[in-house]
Amino acid sequence: MEKTDVGAGPAQSKSPQTGRIVISVIAVIVTAVASFFSIQSASGGDDIRSNLTLIAPAAAGGGWDTFQREQQQAMRTNKIVNNVQVVNIPGAGGTIGLGKLSTMTAPNTLMVGGTGHIAAQIQFDTVSQIQDVTPIARVVEEFDIITVPADSPYNTMEDLVAAWKADPAGVSWTGGGSFDQLVMAEIALAADIDPQATTFIPSDGGGEAIQALLNGTAKASTGGFADMYPQVEAGRLRVLGIASPERLPGVDIPTLVEQGYDVTLTNWRAMFAPPGISEEERKQLEELVAESVQTPEWQAAVERNYWKSAPLVGVELDQFVAAEIERIDQLFKEMGQ
Repeated sequence: MEKTDVGAGPAQSKSPQTGRIVISVIAVIVTAVASFFSIQSASGGDDIRSNLTLIAPAAAGGGWDTFQREQQQAMRTNKIVNNVQVVNIPGAGGTIGLGKLSTMTAPNTLMVGGTGHIAAQIQFDTVSQIQDVTPIARVVEEFDIITVPADSPYNTMEDLVAAWKADPAGVSWTGGGSFDQLVMAEIALAADIDPQATTFIPSDGGGEAIQALLNGTAKASTGGFADMYPQVEAGRLRVLGIASPERLPGVDIPTLVEQGYDVTLTNWRAMFAPPGISEEERKQLEELVAESVQTPEWQAAVERNYWKSAPLVGVELDQFVAAEIERIDQLFKEMGQ
């Protein structure tokens, strides 16, 4: 059998294109193997404080990735865990990472998850479900803000809703993901507007949603505070409200509730462990997360990312997750999905 020497010179008959394909395939295999052994290495051993893997079920740079890297920094700086690493497992709204976690048994892995996972598993009817893994601790909430272009005729939520009611399909919305569409649907229901009659233009992240607003493709947006607010400060967008129970400290944005719309769906983030861990292991992980979020580094991260601390553990967390699944499922039904 003829052997292919990847490092061979001009004497080979392989074309440059074929060489590039071979190298690309090798790169994919190497990356996948490295990721696998990276998880195995951090999860090896029985001592949670010795080795810990933090799974970000999304690509680098997103909200889940940011959350896990802030956790990693807090744990490293304060020596809460001896060896802690972040592994990215992107795909299908976080459910690829969720599926990976559901096959693990060692308690040395924590995945960040939340509203986005629930939306994805309902929307795509995935095999992997958030209820298949072990909730450890809800940590923070992030809120959507409602924005329009700076030159929009809509100066208040009342202006926007009046136009939306008059022409549900004509007042087009955009957002960076499934969660943002859920917030839009909840606003529609609170304003007695049929969500199914509304035009929602999905965008791949906050950057595309901002462009859709600025180029006139969409007239309003629901989007994460950290993504959208810098554009408000830069004078490109106008903010009409925030989907939070109360105003955020230091930010003069009226809540939707105080404007007459009972919308408080939050993009909460919690830590999840593999299924089947013992009660003692669950308690150890709860304590580890509690120590991490009390550090100055984590508190600075909360402020820097415009998050709100929202601690919840134990039976109350189990009940909260179950209630969120039911609530989000109902919202999808209202949207006709």
